[in-house]
Amino acid sequence: MRLKLTIAYDGRPYHGWQSQAGGNTVQDFIANALTEAAKQPLRLHGAGRTDTGVHALAQVAHFDPPPEISMNPCNWVPALNCKLPATIRIMACEEVPADFHSRFSATGKIYHFDLCTAPVLPPLKAGLAWHLPRQLDAEVLRQALALYQGRHDFHAFAAYRGNETPDIDWCRTIHAAVLDTLDDGYRITYTGDGFLYKMVRLLTGGAVHAAQGRIRMDDFAALLDQAPGLPHGKSPLCAPADGLYLQQVLYPLG
Repeated sequence: MRLKLTIAYDGRPYHGWQSQAGGNTVQDFIANALTEAAKQPLRLHGAGRTDTGVHALAQVAHFDPPPEISMNPCNWVPALNCKLPATIRIMACEEVPADFHSRFSATGKIYHFDLCTAPVLPPLKAGLAWHLPRQLDAEVLRQALALYQGRHDFHAFAAYRGNETPDIDWCRTIHAAVLDTLDDGYRITYTGDGFLYKMVRLLTGGAVHAAQGRIRMDDFAALLDQAPGLPHGKSPLCAPADGLYLQQVLYPLG
């Protein structure tokens, strides 16, 4: 049996999703809960990494329970949640085909980024929205986001992990980059076939920079699809983790 977990978490207390030696990651906490529940170590595979402070509404992971455990999939939800901190929750557990892989079966992801433009950031939004009290032009922000749509070389909107190979593919397809108005700001929602390291934060930071009049739109547009060597430079701003949410991991229907 292979089980798929849908996971929500507040990223503020953790050093991201990916397991690390220090152990203070979302994956580490869930893996430890699995070990307690199953009385043996189980390998947990995630759909992808989220950085320190980034939140998730529906991260996806999978694991294979040992054959001697016949627990109904839905019963894994309380069994794990009672062993997890309140800022991490298993929202659902379901059986999936044996060839399902949380990462390699995914066809895309949806992220959203909340921007608070109120003069004062409400304390209950600390770490949950990017505070931008300086005025920005929403129409220019929409124009900047529209440039991202389609398939592009996003080399200028990616950070380096340090293990990049010369043949790395910097191209990704953004199906939609939509700006919605909130009571105290805006929400940007990105739907794409995949995202490079810190790409969403660099996309958001660059578009906000343009909307604040800090970079000309023609110079901003030149950042996309650059020749090797990045003659026009990189995104002028990396947005903070505050306000960034992994909203959904996409899989083929059926």
